[in-house]
Amino acid sequence: MHQFKELTVWQKAVDLATDAYRYTKNFPAEEKFGLTSQIRRSVVSISSNIAEGAGRKSKKEFKHFLHIAYGSASELENEHYKMLSEKITEIQKMIYSLSKSLK
Repeated sequence: MHQFKELTVWQKAVDLATDAYRYTKNFPAEEKFGLTSQIRRSVVSISSNIAEGAGRKSKKEFKHFLHIAYGSASELENEHYKMLSEKITEIQKMIYSLSKSLK
């Protein structure tokens, strides 16, 4: 359906993941399986679901995966992640707009 690597929202989601990994790198060791893991799983889920949805055959399926990506971005909305919040908000707006364009 779409070439996900050409989607700006996917590119920004990958950049966000890189930032999130860098951000969590210095978290305390006791958070490795807690907060660090949760942040990393959520942030990777954003670009992964955009890519998976783009590879689906219908707009309806693509929209479904965009909704999942949006939800993963929402998991990251937390005052602990203020450094990432502007990028998260921008990506959420882009996902929403892309989803609305798939009528």
